[in-house]
Amino acid sequence: MKDQAENLRRRLETHQNRSVAKTLAILSGKGGVGKSNFSLNFSLALSKRGKKVLLFDMDIGMGNIDILIGEHSSYSIVDFFESGRSLIDIMTAGPESISIITGGTGLTSLFSLDENKFMRFNEEFSLLLTDYDYILFDMGAGITQDSAKFLLCVDELIVITTPEPTSVMDAYSTMKYIHSVKKEIPYFLVCNRVFTNKDGKETIMRLQNALKKFLGLESVALGYLPDDRTVSKAVSRQIPFILFDSEANVSKALMDIASRYTSHSFGGELNLQKSNFLSNMKKYLLGK
Repeated sequence: MKDQAENLRRRLETHQNRSVAKTLAILSGKGGVGKSNFSLNFSLALSKRGKKVLLFDMDIGMGNIDILIGEHSSYSIVDFFESGRSLIDIMTAGPESISIITGGTGLTSLFSLDENKFMRFNEEFSLLLTDYDYILFDMGAGITQDSAKFLLCVDELIVITTPEPTSVMDAYSTMKYIHSVKKEIPYFLVCNRVFTNKDGKETIMRLQNALKKFLGLESVALGYLPDDRTVSKAVSRQIPFILFDSEANVSKALMDIASRYTSHSFGGELNLQKSNFLSNMKKYLLGK
């Protein structure tokens, strides 16, 4: 244990002057909108653009990232808290050099850390923040009081909807709740399963207009993904769709979204802040 602590201290010293990863949560107002599939393929698209990516499956008890890539992970975040394994120990190597941490069951412990558990998580996660360019959290569908606290910690939010009115309304309600607690989190909007480009543009525009009119909330239209049979075929084969068929319309659209996100080609619509994930965790999860 003493050697482990000493190694951790050395690693912390080595990482002190490195840049810090951007943390972003990917969420939806309801289930069944393709959120986890987006999270996985968006992570791969970022990696294809030369970014080092960690994907953290936060879908409590129902995580399916490992299923989408056809690989079973031996460990999850539960093993970090209950078995004393390090975060590196519980990682799985995913396609395109991305790293994955699965959620497993009992993940609510991450939302209600005591101070000792938080300090351990803080020390190890601070190393990951300097090892990666992006750390993505694939959240469970909807929002709970506990998961809302966690969402307040990340730097940015990507909200997935479909053109269905119920999906749009649920996405709006989710952002309204988060905005009522913390107003400065940047929101990026993605519309999935659109039949035409017009459907995608109009859906996102309606959502943006409602956010602006009723909440005074600015948001960025990150893009939309077509309803493409390639996705269902890829899921059946347990291969991410941008690897299954890189020339498919949905794959090209996803790569365009990743390019737009990394290049900040959405202009000055949002005031993007420097990453402060750990200090936010201390504030919102520990109340300090």
